[in-house]
Amino acid sequence: MKPQISAKPKKTAKDRELDNEFNKQVESDVDEPISKTKLKAEADAQQALGVRLSELPKDKLLKLDLPDAVTTAVLDTKKITANGAIRRHRQYLGRLMRELDNAPILEQLARWDGKHTAENAYFHGLERWRDRMIADSNVLSEFMALHPKTDSQQLRTLIRNAQKELEANKPPKSSREIFKLLREITQESQDNSDAEAGYTPTDELNPDN
Repeated sequence: MKPQISAKPKKTAKDRELDNEFNKQVESDVDEPISKTKLKAEADAQQALGVRLSELPKDKLLKLDLPDAVTTAVLDTKKITANGAIRRHRQYLGRLMRELDNAPILEQLARWDGKHTAENAYFHGLERWRDRMIADSNVLSEFMALHPKTDSQQLRTLIRNAQKELEANKPPKSSREIFKLLREITQESQDNSDAEAGYTPTDELNPDN
């Protein structure tokens, strides 16, 4: 004869209360580290944004139209030099930033970054044209095809001088003059082409494409 298995005893109200407290504690133990990690990441991000703002020129900072307290705190960042004071001030700035809607700030910074990237590409394009001209005088013809109003004689003279300076290991005075002249020429072309849809000076400043 099989032994009878006794029914599982029913939990009392006290047992259920203890179970609930245990479950809450388990959930707390699991969630708390995640919550602290998230809060730490958010605090670090706010501090980093505050530091980024402190690196902006004052005129750009004012264009963001931040609350006076935030603007003052950002400007004060540059005045603080002691390590401990810098850390405390960044924490304070981070707390101020948490009270703001950061989305418009980040969008404006992204627009400025994009413009900065375009300017860098433009200058790198000028440098490539200059270096190619010094390496091969015939490259001037390619540039003239894009900018027919260029004073070719002036550029040829500068190119010859730059080549001589390079061979003699002299300071690149003419090379700098070429860069300056190319910049003036391309900027003038841009001004004359503003009415053309989709014109960007970097398109023609990539001779490697």
